[in-house]
Amino acid sequence: MRLVEGIAHIDDLDAFLSELTTIGDDTDCTVQAFDARYVVDRTHLQRALELADRAINRGENVARDRGVEVMLYAAGRRQIDRALTVGVSEGECPVVVLVATEGGSDDADRDDAVEATAADAVADLLSPAETLGEFDESLVREYFDVSDRELAATDGTLADVIHERVALLDVRK
Repeated sequence: MRLVEGIAHIDDLDAFLSELTTIGDDTDCTVQAFDARYVVDRTHLQRALELADRAINRGENVARDRGVEVMLYAAGRRQIDRALTVGVSEGECPVVVLVATEGGSDDADRDDAVEATAADAVADLLSPAETLGEFDESLVREYFDVSDRELAATDGTLADVIHERVALLDVRK
């Protein structure tokens, strides 16, 4: 898995998503864009990918598309329309784009090269910027419904609570 960070200047959302789909199709990778304001860290998306792959392998996935299934886990939601909130939107948007081969290949070097090619193509669509970990705490807390009481009851950070939300999605199905 690779994560590509940057600022997207999206005039036409459908056209932007179509470009990402084309990159994914051309490289046989999953390419899924997220609004970086909702992504607490790399682990957030890594865990969402792992759990989405597990659901797909078990035939328990909600979405037909792997990228959408990853988004569901990252959003901690089973409803696609609610999960789209953590996706990108028109205008200037800080983004982090997940790029991942299907995995399971016997050729890890080939998979790495394919991911690198896809990541480079995605990077060409963005203005360079560090966006991962630059999440909006109040936005994240509101979206994931993390109260002061819940946060005070844990020894962990907000990121830890979000990681738990991602993991608990399987329990809430």
